[in-house]
Amino acid sequence: MNGASRIVAVLGPTNTGKTHYAIERMLGHRTGVIGLPLRLLAREVYDKIVAIRGPSVVALVTGEERIVPPRTQYWVCTVEAMPEGMGTDFVAIDEIQLCADPERGHVFTDRLLRMRGTHETLFLGADTMRGPIAALVPQAQFARRERMSQLVYTGSKKISRMPPRSAIVGFSVENVYAIAELLRRQKGGAAVVMGALSPRTRNAQVELYQNGEVDYLVATDAIGMGLNLDVNHVAFSSLSKFDGRRMRPLAPNELAQIAGRAGRGMSDGTFGVTGEASPLDEGVAQAIMDSRFTPMKKLNWRNAALRFGSVDALIDSLEASPDNEHLVKARPADDLNALKSLAQVPEVAARASDGPSIRLLWDVCRIPDFRGISHAEHASLLESIFGHLHERGTIPEDFLARQIRRIDRTDGDIDALSKRLAYIRTWTYVAQRNGWVRDESHWRAETRAVEDRVSDALHECLTQRFVDRRTSVLLRRLKQKEALLAEVNDKGEVTVEGEFVGRLEGFRFIPDKSAQGTEAKALKSASLQALAPQFHLRADRFYNAPDTEIDFTDQGGLMWGEYAVGKLVAGAEPLKPMVEVFVDEAAGPEVEQKVQRRLQHFIDRKIAALFEPLLNLSRDEELTGLAKGFAFRMVEALGILPRAGVAQEVKDLDQDARGALRKHGIRFGQFTIFMPLLLKPAPTRLRLVLWALANGLQEFPEAPPPGLVTVPVAKDAPEGYDTMCGYRNAGERSIRIDMLERLADMLRAEDSRGGFEAKADMLSITGMTLEQFADLMQGLGYKAERGERTKIKPAQPTEQPPAATAEAPAETAEPEAQSDVAVATEAPAEATDSTEAEAEATAADPASDEPEVEVFYTFTWGRQANRGPRGDQRQGRGKPGGKPRDGRGKPQGKKGGKPQGAKTFSSRPPKKEKAIDPDNPFAAALMGLKDGN
Repeated sequence: MNGASRIVAVLGPTNTGKTHYAIERMLGHRTGVIGLPLRLLAREVYDKIVAIRGPSVVALVTGEERIVPPRTQYWVCTVEAMPEGMGTDFVAIDEIQLCADPERGHVFTDRLLRMRGTHETLFLGADTMRGPIAALVPQAQFARRERMSQLVYTGSKKISRMPPRSAIVGFSVENVYAIAELLRRQKGGAAVVMGALSPRTRNAQVELYQNGEVDYLVATDAIGMGLNLDVNHVAFSSLSKFDGRRMRPLAPNELAQIAGRAGRGMSDGTFGVTGEASPLDEGVAQAIMDSRFTPMKKLNWRNAALRFGSVDALIDSLEASPDNEHLVKARPADDLNALKSLAQVPEVAARASDGPSIRLLWDVCRIPDFRGISHAEHASLLESIFGHLHERGTIPEDFLARQIRRIDRTDGDIDALSKRLAYIRTWTYVAQRNGWVRDESHWRAETRAVEDRVSDALHECLTQRFVDRRTSVLLRRLKQKEALLAEVNDKGEVTVEGEFVGRLEGFRFIPDKSAQGTEAKALKSASLQALAPQFHLRADRFYNAPDTEIDFTDQGGLMWGEYAVGKLVAGAEPLKPMVEVFVDEAAGPEVEQKVQRRLQHFIDRKIAALFEPLLNLSRDEELTGLAKGFAFRMVEALGILPRAGVAQEVKDLDQDARGALRKHGIRFGQFTIFMPLLLKPAPTRLRLVLWALANGLQEFPEAPPPGLVTVPVAKDAPEGYDTMCGYRNAGERSIRIDMLERLADMLRAEDSRGGFEAKADMLSITGMTLEQFADLMQGLGYKAERGERTKIKPAQPTEQPPAATAEAPAETAEPEAQSDVAVATEAPAEATDSTEAEAEATAADPASDEPEVEVFYTFTWGRQANRGPRGDQRQGRGKPGGKPRDGRGKPQGKKGGKPQGAKTFSSRPPKKEKAIDPDNPFAAALMGLKDGN
């Protein structure tokens, strides 16, 4: 290379390798400096050069970061921070088209006009800059670089249909966050890149995208400034932006700068619109694809020859107009606005009275407004900093420490952390200025550490909010057709590739409830594919599980431990229900069939065990004729038949048939024909389920609590429910049918016509009070007449030999229930001292002379039909309006006498009498009648 200085403008669209070319050219020189438009891009280029030459010879200088080794050869800077007057061999300015930017353009124009390398100078940017560069830098040479890949417009796409490796561009923080949230729900997440992020946060977010953890990137137009990303598609969510003063549409060349990020190297890229953005005009889209744009004519300029004689002179020099037709005076920037504001403050004006003070004021005014709160707030902060520097020469350490301490927190949401990051950037910038703080290395390290902590917290917060790692991991693995590793712990919690995805309840996968909508669908799809081996392992374990691990519910559900794995459905017969299994379709037909077979085996064995007497009855081939038909009725009724409903069938059975049926445990009761073994709680519970299935009930009624003789009548219960429970409705309560038969045996000995009172044994077996028993009797068809009478007090014996008490048989002791029965009681065997004391007290009390009244009920057979729920005529009872009948259903006379009524005669031969069945509950009464005749 010769020693002559060379100026080259390397122009062309994006993805032409211009920045890479500049790095190569700089490293070919002994020293060099490159100016880049963004702090983020400066960090990226710095890392690349460090990887090639090592950190000892590379410096990074931005407004908030300064890394300058002693032997620095190459300087990587933001354009604003480029050192002047260093005389490096090489100088490069990237994205030179930013000379036309309304806010920062004057800085780039200044570098275009005044920054030169002693051997080589490169201007990198869009081809639209050819005219202004040729006019302002006549000695410049031009090198055109063509795009290495094609860029194609694909029109509008919904975000839900966005292809992987896409970048969606928004122009406001709110818009970026909304898109990222939508992508999290639908696609597993997105990385977020904005110019306001610190390099540390930005790099961490980009790493999520670059390593494939997420397939989508949501960014502001910051990605258009040379950030190199593996993007295949760029989608614009809006075609306008706020430029600091107003909303304006993006120019075609600005759209091209961003769209050009799609397709890196030799890979083609696409671009389009999404969301509320309208499709691009055909001409604009074609211009972007062909890189044909209106050439720039005017560049923003601000006078660099500043005068520091006074504040007014400085302002006048900053507001000077250019004398070149290709330059236009830049609009007032933030630093000039801040200078004008502070010049109005008397104290500041008094301090800025000489050249050094005015230079210091101007340096303070150039502190960027990172916070963006308001112009007045920013000016107030600058006033405070200027006062400290002018008065003390440095910023007091206690003041700086307080400012940093308030920011050094990592709690809060994304907005709070973003604000802290903006605030710390101000003090990071201050700490980077030479001479502004006493211990520069300490405060630079301190502000950098706080920025790193807040940056890490912000990255974590962004990731937690906008990246669903589990969905992202699962979808990526599925896309790559890799086998997913699923694990299920003893609590049923499912993890796939280490990420919790939901629970396996039996053979159904329940996704994590925090996932909703499209996210939940994606999560379930990926999880079920990974769970396929687990379903087979679980099905094998279930098939070999003992019956003790399986149970049925009162609603017909089938449970394996705590998980529902199926339900019972009606079969061809009540005792042969079928099974419907709860198995995810993804488990496959083999798993479903295995679960179905195991559950069918379980319920078949459960029925065989609990209904063994009934099944034996159905299989008895020795039963014939009427007995076989009656057995069929018993099986069909699940072992319990109200006698009233089969009165004729029972009457038609001879003693041999009854005996054959009794061998199977059938009891012919006065009210019910039943099998006592089937009244136990377990068969009762299953009988109710089978009965509800056979009758097509939508809601299955539950069995009464076990062990109770009577229970309240269930309101709105389906017809036949009391029978299936093993009870009979009578009044307000239902009584267990076996205890009802015991009660019937007691009632046969009573005078139903003349009337009788309840005995203690009657109350004892029912467990009722006298009033409850009266309601029960009325429910059974009796009349209950209430009465009151004077209670007969037991006589108090004056003397009772102790031996008499000892010899008294146990049978003479009255039951506790006797107190509820209106019968006279004998005196107790022995009067205790307490009894005598009570008697004396009673004698002394005049009120005790009043007689004690007790309530009693007299029961007679009613002359109306039974008041049961069906209102039918019960077997063994009198007809409405007829005479009272005894327990055998025949007219009843006086107790102990012969039945009353007219005799009848017949001319037919005497009919052969049936032999009396000794097991018949009425056998004794029938024998007595026969003997009496």
